[in-house]
Amino acid sequence: MEVLVRDNNVEHALRFLKKKMQREGVYRIMKIKRAYEKPSVRKKRELSEAVRRQRKMVRRRAF
Repeated sequence: MEVLVRDNNVEHALRFLKKKMQREGVYRIMKIKRAYEKPSVRKKRELSEAVRRQRKMVRRRAF
């Protein structure tokens, strides 16, 4: 991931980087990888993520 720093404005670039990481889901992945996850919990989470993705695709197709 790359962010350009313009006019030596590091604070702005850092803010932009955080937003970019949030959109990419990096923080969510880091939270998941932080501790061991039981297989049953993992399956349940992955199923809920799949349902969420499907609903999002249906919403996008409606417009």
